[in-house]
Amino acid sequence: MSIARFWRETPRRYNLGGSKCTNCSTVYFPPRAVCPECTHHRQSIEKMVPFQLSGDGEVLSFTVVHDPAQGFEMQVPYVVALVETVEGPILTGQVVDVDPPEVRIGLQVHATFRKLREEGKAGVIHYGYKFAPTEEPSGPSPPRGSPAPIPAEPPSAQPRAPA
Repeated sequence: MSIARFWRETPRRYNLGGSKCTNCSTVYFPPRAVCPECTHHRQSIEKMVPFQLSGDGEVLSFTVVHDPAQGFEMQVPYVVALVETVEGPILTGQVVDVDPPEVRIGLQVHATFRKLREEGKAGVIHYGYKFAPTEEPSGPSPPRGSPAPIPAEPPSAQPRAPA
């Protein structure tokens, strides 16, 4: 990649910059020049505006990788997930800062920029987005409609704060 192209693409590489259709308000990542959601695609020509995604989202699906791609051998096992952002686009990314068994569908995450790899003898470092939990993982969620857990001690046995 040429140096000029590298610097020209830096804002897109270090941000979750997408585009939004001013006709139908659909958000895209990566950015698009034409909106495929609009009935007549020509309506969206020159009506796509830059849009910054917040990075907040929820895990829709995930897999734990045990047989890594070349260059990722030291990271196994690791989690790759489909994350639906609050703005709508679904992104694929690695889930970090959590043990693989603690990742679950519905886990709230936020995009974070991390080192992806080093390239060549010069050691050029490439960064990109990964997802980290925004909540403390607590294992699998109980099924809907299940009763609340019973406390270990009855409320009367628990110490009270002075009034």
